[in-house]
Amino acid sequence: MSADERGFFGQIKDKLIRSKEKTAAEGRHLTGRQDLSRENRLPPGQHRVEKWPVLDLGIQPQISTGSWSLAIDGAVANPVTWDWQTFLDQPQQSFLSDIHCVTTWSRYDNRWEGVSARHILEVVKPLPEARHVIFHAYDGYTTNLRLSMFDDENVLIAHSWEGRPLTAEHGAPARAIVPSWYFWKSAKWIKRIEFSEVDKPGFWEERGYHNDGDPWTEQRYG
Repeated sequence: MSADERGFFGQIKDKLIRSKEKTAAEGRHLTGRQDLSRENRLPPGQHRVEKWPVLDLGIQPQISTGSWSLAIDGAVANPVTWDWQTFLDQPQQSFLSDIHCVTTWSRYDNRWEGVSARHILEVVKPLPEARHVIFHAYDGYTTNLRLSMFDDENVLIAHSWEGRPLTAEHGAPARAIVPSWYFWKSAKWIKRIEFSEVDKPGFWEERGYHNDGDPWTEQRYG
């Protein structure tokens, strides 16, 4: 990418960030309603879509499976780094889940394939002091989870959606899927999973978005 191209994409990224920060500061999309029982499939303030919208920071890394790796480290007894084949050699699981974006769209019945978070926990064995998980992505993006959020039966590092490999625009070769929380927690282009004793708010959490992001209690902004 040339210097001019980097400057152009940098302007797009900065404009997008300013817009998102303004949205958070103004509290847009908040309805004031909560669904504490989670009886409704569609959380407050959301609308259902059929297509899967593309949202990113204005840059879509092109990462080949040959150059991809995933480091899983930090406050763990057994840190590992998986190349693509090692990742595929792990037990593979398929999950069906809805996803909910803080920009108010929701998409039902997404079929994912990948490696479950619970398998990862079994492999790396977090230390007793580990309380948080931080996703690091190839585009520089980060987002944070409480360990209890990561340790959910439907959380996984996915390589496929609807029976096909993820596309670059949706986070290929692999991305996090954390479906019980707003979708900014599901980092694309993932390259590292860090276990930490302390919380480390991520890219959007530092820019006005909620530290957790529960769709049913409208934790859009913090």
